[in-house]
Amino acid sequence: MLFRNRNFKAYWFETGTPTFLIETLLSRGVGTLDLDNILGSDELLSTFDVDHIATEALLFQTGYLTIIQTEPRGSRTYYRLSYPNQEVRQSLNESLLNHLTGSPAQQAEHSARLYDLLLVNDFAGLKSLFKAFFASIPYQWHTNNDIANYEGYYASVFYSYFASVGFDIVVEDSGSDGRLDMAVRFNDTVYLFEFKVVELAPEGTAMAQLQAKGYADKYRDLGEPIFMIGVEFSRETRNLIAFETVLA
Repeated sequence: MLFRNRNFKAYWFETGTPTFLIETLLSRGVGTLDLDNILGSDELLSTFDVDHIATEALLFQTGYLTIIQTEPRGSRTYYRLSYPNQEVRQSLNESLLNHLTGSPAQQAEHSARLYDLLLVNDFAGLKSLFKAFFASIPYQWHTNNDIANYEGYYASVFYSYFASVGFDIVVEDSGSDGRLDMAVRFNDTVYLFEFKVVELAPEGTAMAQLQAKGYADKYRDLGEPIFMIGVEFSRETRNLIAFETVLA
């Protein structure tokens, strides 16, 4: 299809809609942010019991995750898993958002707006857009399941919008004093995100951690502007309540 059409598209992903996979991720409270860099054993990945198969094994066996690194430990071998390519990462996250909002047109509009606002570093506009992300998820989603009780849910929705646009993203980015939730590089600029739920941590903790841990230091040699962004959510409102930005 690529050579016939001479255009890059998600041809493999378009051959089948992964509704079962999306529903499995949501029902198990698995965040897409967590799928970017997870560890699995040989025994785990070779499981074939569909009724009891681990999420990692299911995604690996269906081609949505692949082995990016082998890590021998003692007599056992572990495998670091991640998305096999940009097509799968972008398309899977887009499908998740479509499933959550029930409105592919609205999701596409939000994603396009995200790109435009980040291009000019309109952080006030980004805050409003992010609130619209969560407001677009129908109320019945929260009444029919307890997904909003998972801390990773909020960060995953946030991450999925960035991934659906195709941004250069690193999650759980390790530094000398901890791990950053999410780093994004775009338009010769670095954006460092830390996510918190206020019912689990005091307000202001996200930005305080960004500054205290010195997450920006490893990016300074790039010579690019670095923005630290502390994002805080509330389980009560099921939405973003704080969006603090500081130029590092």
